[in-house]
Order: sequence, then C-alpha cells, then structure tokens
Amino acid sequence: MNFLIDHNLEGQAVQLLGTLASQGWLEIFSIRFVIFNEVNLADDSSDRIVWRFAQNNQMILLTANRRMKGVDNLEQTIREENTTTSLPVLTISSLNRFSDREYRGQCAVRLIEILLEIENYRGVGRMFIP
Repeated sequence: MNFLIDHNLEGQAVQLLGTLASQGWLEIFSIRFVIFNEVNLADDSSDRIVWRFAQNNQMILLTANRRMKGVDNLEQTIREENTTTSLPVLTISSLNRFSDREYRGQCAVRLIEILLEIENYRGVGRMFIP
C-alpha cells in the first residue's frame, strides 16, 4: 500500500517507517511512503487537491495537522467527496508524543491493523491513530 505523507510530516514518516521495519512489518507488507515532491504536489496544495490526489492514486493520506480552515479544508472535502470506496485519511493524534518510541510503536501497530482490514475502512473518512 502506498501512503501519501503530508509535507509537514516527512521527518516523522521516516521514524514511522523505521519502526515498521524494526517490527518486521516491511517483510510482510509492501508499504511505500511517498512525499509531495516525488509526485509533484506543492507543499501549499489545498487539502482538497491533496485528498483528491491520494484517492485518484489509491494512496492513504497520512497527516497530522490538516485543519478545518477554508472551503477546501480536509473535513469539508471528506464530507463532500468521500464515497464508500474512498480510502481513509490517517491522522496522527498526538504529534507531540511521536518522538516517544512506545507511542510511535502504537501508531505503527494501528496502521498495520488498518491495512489488514482496509476494505472495512473504505468510506470511513478520517481515522486518528493510534
């Protein structure tokens, strides 16, 4: 599964990928983290553009701070455009705790749990991890 990593989460994504690798998940699952510049998305892309890109390319958006500001905010976009086949957006609940290895491990486990049951999570919109 491909994950689109929000532009302000790139450093934490490297840590999360390391956690997934150390737990052995990368040997079991094909997981790829993709950053904005790899797919020619501007860092200041609206939430709507980012969400649509992720959906059109069958990627799970991993974020931490998409807010409810403006007409193209993430929550509004999900409300207006989410379908029963849309992939969920995963939001790290507490970025302040992400440097804690245990918390990061919980995020990794929750991410894997979601992947294992991804068809059951289509259409749910947004999920907070862990």
